[in-house]
Amino acid sequence: MRKQTVRRKTNVVRKPKKKAAVFSRKLLRYAIVTFFVVLLAGVGFHYRNGLAYYFSFKSDKIIRAEREAQRISDVRNFQVLEKHEGKSIGIDVSEYQGKIRWSYVDTLEKKYPLHYVFIRATVGKDRKDRQFNRNWLGAKENKMIRGAYHYYRPNENSLEQAALFIKTVILHKGDLPPVLDIEKLPKNQSIVNLKLGLKRWLHAVESHYGVKPIIYTGERYYDDFLKEEFSDYLFWIANYNFYREEIAEDWLFWQFTEKASVPGIKGKVDVNIYNGDLQQLQYITVE
Repeated sequence: MRKQTVRRKTNVVRKPKKKAAVFSRKLLRYAIVTFFVVLLAGVGFHYRNGLAYYFSFKSDKIIRAEREAQRISDVRNFQVLEKHEGKSIGIDVSEYQGKIRWSYVDTLEKKYPLHYVFIRATVGKDRKDRQFNRNWLGAKENKMIRGAYHYYRPNENSLEQAALFIKTVILHKGDLPPVLDIEKLPKNQSIVNLKLGLKRWLHAVESHYGVKPIIYTGERYYDDFLKEEFSDYLFWIANYNFYREEIAEDWLFWQFTEKASVPGIKGKVDVNIYNGDLQQLQYITVE
């Protein structure tokens, strides 16, 4: 038999890298970065006037576009309001309007008196609107008819959401019925279960306050999911489309714009039309 030759593995001992080489590479990278920073700064300085003109021009274009969009919105708002002369006008607010100076909230476009306000009270099962208490008291002191609404989260327990609203809102004589705001579709449940949850919230709130709640939603959501099965409820519908200029007969309230200016409120605010006059609005308030 031939003897097998066993070769021993030889461990190659690598010499450690020299510190000088590492330092040189770092220095090289630093030099390259510095070069490009200086180059960009130099180019920016050289073209400073042109860049200033360009960005100014772009900003002006954006501003002009925003102003044009606002002008179109204002024109539509005037048309809608003129077609509903005599109907009761109101707004709805939340913490997004910041701290409202309620004593200044009186008219829309210095012509149309604001009779009522819907105020967001709660969100989902665990969040109270940060400005609710302040807005709820301010509206009362400003002698506006007030109502509270709950923003419904489809993927959270409906009875827990109802409990939070009931805990937060105390209705008095002259207040509007409670409102359920539903805008989103569920992610983890069927439409059937969504409707079941909505009904549970509505029944719990009605049982507590002794008054049937109002449902707020968008027009498409209303047509697709709620119109038939919740026909025994009154609806507050949002539709901002330019082509719609009149409230539908089966709508109790119509939120026709989200871009109105109102004294005492910074930024834009939603405006609503009640399908009746002030006396008829007072008729649906809590007794």
